[in-house]
Amino acid sequence: MEKLKESKNVAIVVLGDIGRSPRMQYHSLSLTEMGHKVDVFGYGETSPMIEVKEAPLIQYHYLVQCPVIPLKIINYAFKTVWQALTLLFLLLVNRRPDFLVLQNPPAIPAILICWVFCRAVGSKFIIDWHNYAHTIMALNHSSENILVKITKKVEIFVGKRADHNFCVTNAMKTDLYKQWGISAITLYDRPSNIFRSISVEEKHDFLIQLGKKYHQLVCTENSTLFTEKVNGKVFLKSSRPGVLVSSTSWTEDEDFTILLSALQDYEDHISNGNDRKLPKLVCFITGKGHLKDYYCKKVADSKWKNVTVITPWLESSEYPLILACADLGVSLHTSSSGLDLPMKVVDMFGCALPVCAYDFNCLHELVLHEKNGYTFKSSGELSKQLHNWFNNFPNDHNQQETELKFKEELKVFQRLGWRENWNNLAKPIFTQ
Repeated sequence: MEKLKESKNVAIVVLGDIGRSPRMQYHSLSLTEMGHKVDVFGYGETSPMIEVKEAPLIQYHYLVQCPVIPLKIINYAFKTVWQALTLLFLLLVNRRPDFLVLQNPPAIPAILICWVFCRAVGSKFIIDWHNYAHTIMALNHSSENILVKITKKVEIFVGKRADHNFCVTNAMKTDLYKQWGISAITLYDRPSNIFRSISVEEKHDFLIQLGKKYHQLVCTENSTLFTEKVNGKVFLKSSRPGVLVSSTSWTEDEDFTILLSALQDYEDHISNGNDRKLPKLVCFITGKGHLKDYYCKKVADSKWKNVTVITPWLESSEYPLILACADLGVSLHTSSSGLDLPMKVVDMFGCALPVCAYDFNCLHELVLHEKNGYTFKSSGELSKQLHNWFNNFPNDHNQQETELKFKEELKVFQRLGWRENWNNLAKPIFTQ
């Protein structure tokens, strides 16, 4: 840790759920390693990571949820004013920051409030661009919508006036400069050290615990669907189901009908007795979001016999473990701007888990087709990849060779973790 005489105050602002903003939590931890005192402002719907909760130099200041007004347009205006006033109040009554780091999106009203606040109190203003707010809004509205246009103009206006900008891809860095003249540093997402491969014993212990909530996972006291303990030793079952995992915020930028269609094809393939020998499949889909109930109903209506879908909400300490237990990951992130990368894939790669990822403009900055994973553009392509991966599972030699090749590539990815990357690129800004 840096000398305390060099300690600074840093505000981290997330106009969303802090617990579901891993990148901003990583920023917070990295700043405390420098000896800086960190104030985190955001909503407290879910619990942050244990390391963040226990860090003595991090304090939380939770925003109060806005009351809902039935009329949509009035509710939007009221919510904007409410968020602006509550955020400004919290910023004013707490210690003055030397730096303020804002997660964008969402932009309105946080980006304006934070910029005005920084200029008023003399703080350095840093925007961490995860995506563009106006392109996310355009998913539900036309790009010609007045609110979308206003949001875009605000992002351009304030972005040009920020003291520093981070972004998540080189494609976004180029776009920010070419379109708006904004210079940014590409700070790739990297997994923290909690995302790692685990032993078969750790898998067994975790699955036994998870089976207390999801009884279909446990067979006996010492046996799960996937593992068994015999004379004190744990083994993977030779006739176990395949484990597929995906995580989502259940929003419009992820079309889960693609995965459901591929799973239906997988089910039909087994039910119709085709030549390929496919195992039963257990698919974990984690996360919260407003479209979850809609897709869960579609799954329930499907009444599959060979595919089981489980949609758990996991603690932050459990999520890395379920990734490490899986045989294959799936990402349906499409990116409203085509310029950001799916954090879920970063986490999966941290656990040495190969993925099938929906392909878009800059995905190649993370996933290389048939080198460290697969990319697809349709449910048909995803279905084919699932069939190839799980054919004669877990005893197919071709699949085992492919998996080994992918995992060797993922070792290269894992060499540069969040801490090293952050210290190289972001740390110099906070030493000024």
